[in-house]
Amino acid sequence: MDEKLFSNLNLSEEVLHAIADVGYEAMTPIQENIIPVVLEGRDVIGQSSTGTGKTAAFAIPAVEMTEPTEEGRVQVLVLAPTRELAIQITDEMRKFAKYKEGVKTVPVYGGQTIMIQIRGLKKAEIVVGTPGRIIDHIKRGTLKMDHIKMVVLDEADEMLDMGFLDDIRYILNCCPENRQTLLFSATMPTQILRITQRFQKDPVHVKGDDGQTAFELITQYYCEVPQKKKANSVVLLMEKLGIQRSLIFCNTKHMVDVLTEHLVEKGLAAVALHGDMKQSFRSHVMKEFKEGSVNILVATDVAARGIDASGVQAIINYDIPQDTEYYVHRIGRTGRAGNYGAAYTIIANRGEFFNLCDIEDKSGAHLIPYDLEGTEALPDDKVRASNNAKASYRPRPDDGKKQGAGTASKFKDNPRNVLVSVDVGAEHDIRPSHISGAIMKHARLRKQDIGRITVNPTESFIELSPENARHVMRSMTDATVNDFVVVFRAAEEPKKSSGRPNTKGGYNRGRNGGYRKGKK
Repeated sequence: MDEKLFSNLNLSEEVLHAIADVGYEAMTPIQENIIPVVLEGRDVIGQSSTGTGKTAAFAIPAVEMTEPTEEGRVQVLVLAPTRELAIQITDEMRKFAKYKEGVKTVPVYGGQTIMIQIRGLKKAEIVVGTPGRIIDHIKRGTLKMDHIKMVVLDEADEMLDMGFLDDIRYILNCCPENRQTLLFSATMPTQILRITQRFQKDPVHVKGDDGQTAFELITQYYCEVPQKKKANSVVLLMEKLGIQRSLIFCNTKHMVDVLTEHLVEKGLAAVALHGDMKQSFRSHVMKEFKEGSVNILVATDVAARGIDASGVQAIINYDIPQDTEYYVHRIGRTGRAGNYGAAYTIIANRGEFFNLCDIEDKSGAHLIPYDLEGTEALPDDKVRASNNAKASYRPRPDDGKKQGAGTASKFKDNPRNVLVSVDVGAEHDIRPSHISGAIMKHARLRKQDIGRITVNPTESFIELSPENARHVMRSMTDATVNDFVVVFRAAEEPKKSSGRPNTKGGYNRGRNGGYRKGKK
């Protein structure tokens, strides 16, 4: 037991004093495995789920090795995918540097006045920032890289998913060759392994918790509810369980706004958080949530990065996350620092059930069914009224063209091609041209890259190459098709539709695919 105490590490009195102020005594597994290795000067690959004390694992040795300078020589550079996470890391760094006089930590990110950052960089020893703004300061000459001793890449898999690979390479190439490089990631895709091979020297690979700590501390449930009562089911769930403090995830910014408004109408103190909001407002919301004056936060995946959600009773997945990593990061907002938590995923149709099964298979999670009694008595959600207004089916005259015909004669047939589904169809007045046009606009694909488009009553299917399918599903998370905010997912071969579309769709789907943009 004594071997896990911070006091047994080779740390200065100033840092140990700061650790004691924070209230830390024993190290978490990832801290125990990483901090001594970093103090030895080794490069590290840290693989650990969120909520395991990862930030302190690199912040403590980074502060320990930083020396105060009168002219503000930057010695530690930390890269984070989002401004929220950059702010959180900065707060942690400052806590541990509390008694190291002359060691200053400065955050740099988009959305903040650059002149404030330039003044701060003149006196900074530790800089935490997003890749784009870091490059901006490098090119301006306001961030000097000559004295960098350590570079930390936090949530590297998320930075790659957000398209920062080239930016990361640029920044690392600007750093001194003899620096120490620490990389932290929940998953290890091929691109990250290539970064480690190119920019790290004989790194020590540490798995702080074998990726299972979050699952062991969090009880995970799924609730099957009627499609038309999904939003009201969330209210019922919180009332039944007495949930006071929760974090609710949606896949799109529009759905965040719609659901937040619905919860407020039901008398709940809910606040929205997504990327379209000004940084000053987002910072204000996060501060209120951290302090407890706001207890229900409805957010997108990216906006929720870096949120200090201590004390959260439950995570609610209103939408099924589009990626396994997102699911792990979402539920990791609770069950932190050794505390137990709960996560509830709302299932409203067969497609969502299958997507959740995929997440279970890939992540090793196990979700328990939760029977939410009373859903049948709930009124239909108002948030779907705008869709229903245009959902009445009107047969079109037969113009001799097949509605599901391919939209591009130059598309290359290949047995590797796959299908992608989108949750709107004929009942929403969707035509193949609407779908292909949206893909060309938002995903920047050419017409010849898009294969056969099949429009069914409540769902449509697009044939794409595997590479383009992955690109479409990632790049169109907030896209619209004919003014409907939609979700693209991997799909199986669709059943052929015969005659008049089935207005019941499937698995309680009804006519409710997508949400009209701008209407509640």
